[in-house]
Amino acid sequence: MKKVSLSIGLAWVLILGLGVANAAPAGKSDRRDFEVSRNLDIFNSLFKELNLFYVDTINAEKAIGDGVNAMLSRLDPYTEYIPEKDKDDFFVSTTGEYAGIGSIIVERDNAVYISEPYEGMPAQLAGLRPGDKIVMIDNDSVKGWKSSAVSERLKGPANTKLRVTVERPGVEGTLSFDITRKKVHMPVVPYYDVVCDSVGYIYLNSFTDSAADEVKRALQDLKRRGVTSLVLDLRGNGGGILEQAVQIVNLFVPKGVEVLSTRGRNKQMDKIYKTTQEPVDEHIPLAVLIDGGTASSSEIVAGSLQDLDRAVIIGSRSFGKGLVQSTRPLPYNGILKVTIARYYIPSGRLIQAIDYSHRNPDGSVARIPDSLTHEFKTAHGRIVRDGGGIKPDIETSVERRGNISYYLMRDFYFFDYANRYAAQHDTIAPAKEFVLPDSVYNDFKAFVKSKNFKYDKQSERILADLKEVAKFEGYFDENTQKQFEALEASLNHDLDRDLETFRDEIRQLLSIEIVKRYYYQKGEVIESIKNDKDLTEACAVLNDNARYSQLLNLSPKR
Repeated sequence: MKKVSLSIGLAWVLILGLGVANAAPAGKSDRRDFEVSRNLDIFNSLFKELNLFYVDTINAEKAIGDGVNAMLSRLDPYTEYIPEKDKDDFFVSTTGEYAGIGSIIVERDNAVYISEPYEGMPAQLAGLRPGDKIVMIDNDSVKGWKSSAVSERLKGPANTKLRVTVERPGVEGTLSFDITRKKVHMPVVPYYDVVCDSVGYIYLNSFTDSAADEVKRALQDLKRRGVTSLVLDLRGNGGGILEQAVQIVNLFVPKGVEVLSTRGRNKQMDKIYKTTQEPVDEHIPLAVLIDGGTASSSEIVAGSLQDLDRAVIIGSRSFGKGLVQSTRPLPYNGILKVTIARYYIPSGRLIQAIDYSHRNPDGSVARIPDSLTHEFKTAHGRIVRDGGGIKPDIETSVERRGNISYYLMRDFYFFDYANRYAAQHDTIAPAKEFVLPDSVYNDFKAFVKSKNFKYDKQSERILADLKEVAKFEGYFDENTQKQFEALEASLNHDLDRDLETFRDEIRQLLSIEIVKRYYYQKGEVIESIKNDKDLTEACAVLNDNARYSQLLNLSPKR
């Protein structure tokens, strides 16, 4: 008999309870309640017996936690159990606020480093820099600590003090910094400005409970500065609080307009969300930038503005998350974040791209095929479709980065070189004016080569797999072997060539990392939108009234 691990076994007991309950015919609630109760009793008794008689001591928290997580994994990735120890991180993700030193940290080489201090926050004001290796907090050595443990010690009540001791590359000995924790607010609009002469630009990175207010303040300031049109950048924005999305749409559309509706299994989850305030500007020409990382609340904003023919959507197809989550309290201060409904944007379409309710035999799920999607119409009669995220009105090509760029980033080459550069240069030009000199790029190349940089070359790996298949199928004769050898010779690593072939993208990634050392998160955005094809396209559309009107089926005269 095949032995099943304890956690998997518990998971299947839990899944059985859920599955049998859901399988009960409609209208037979008593039968369903009985099945739920029966299977919970089975689970409870099963664990008691295991705890009493199993040959080894069972870690109850881990075993039951694994079972719970395995059960939830059969539903959708957004339904999750949040134990008490993880609640703080969860609330940070929804509020954007916590008390601490205000810095991202990173774990590498069995140590924890300062990665990205937030501008104006205690870590940056005290003098901590990216690349500083944390060795002590107060009087405790952090050697061997995981980043989660270090993070927990760095956080604490506002106005409390701590001492952080670090090792800094190029500096002998250690450096100690006395820091006073404060309430840290991570801005969701790290940058906005006037671009393309008279076009406003707002970058929104998440939907915390301050998102709408921050976008509103940015919009009002840009209007005072005389912008005649606006770009809202939602690329890479994974979403957040649904109500904030409704409020952001409300900045651009009249009061009383339906933005979305939600429908759940229980009727009390059904709700219609309408705008409740007068807009800041319901006429300003508007473009929204999206990509594959645009999800959830971001898709509500982009999709609603598209359905209402209020904005031109530019970029690549969004992620496709049309599910709504809510939180439910659990015993012992835990939280269940549970999917309670699907949401539908003004045209009536659902943008959910993956059907988690119908799984393949192996448990995997797939995107909804185009053949099963349906047509809907926008306010002005344009055709849009459901089931696959938001398709832009103007699709731009998605540039795939070179493999070498991924490994340079993963292995901290950009990070380490930028730290070295910042240690040698007190200042650089303003972020908008900074241009990476050729001499610096050449120095970076030498830096990479001096570290004996190795990276996975997909063509070589695929060729090796092909050779094994050829051998297995009996095609690997003397002639074939010579052809493989010739091809292998042509695919050998050539670091110099790859650093030149992908020079433009590597140069941009290096520039971003260097600019962040001096201008922090704002500088990162400024550098990343230089030569931005999506933004260039947005400016062109917004500055061409006839084309803008044609895309949205508007009258050319506004």
